[in-house]
Amino acid sequence: MQGAFNQYFSIFPFDRLTPNAVGFDMGCGSGRWARLVAPKVGFLNCIDASSQALDVTKRKLKNLPNVAFHCASVDDVRLEPQSQDFGYCLGVLHHIPDTAAGIESCGRLLKPGAPFLLYLYYSFENRGMVFRTVWKASDCLRRGISVLPFSLKKTVTWALAAAVY
Repeated sequence: MQGAFNQYFSIFPFDRLTPNAVGFDMGCGSGRWARLVAPKVGFLNCIDASSQALDVTKRKLKNLPNVAFHCASVDDVRLEPQSQDFGYCLGVLHHIPDTAAGIESCGRLLKPGAPFLLYLYYSFENRGMVFRTVWKASDCLRRGISVLPFSLKKTVTWALAAAVY
């Protein structure tokens, strides 16, 4: 589990969060990521639309005093807009009918400049070889850029955006 956590969260800037940072796990499911994130942050809001999944999370995290549980869909979360110092949503939003609206709902919860880790899964089965090759190249580039220091990462991504667009 720790290996998968490290793989997913290797690009997440825990070091830039304050010790009392408040954030959310959107679609927390069984709490597998929340169990590892909660000890690193001030407070974690675990959100899931399934009460059964949330019950599992509550049992797993019962000894963590810095966690709250919210049974809500992504578009019905009762947290104040711009109240969260960070957020993450791993492998959830591609399951809802309007993925873009789900991303926007998460964004509304975040304070300006707050980090948001998002993983969307996508099947390449119906795509041609050129598409898959371009995607693999861009993924290699993304992985390389993600480990750069923030100032260099910003410079590289702005240069890439200028060249592409």
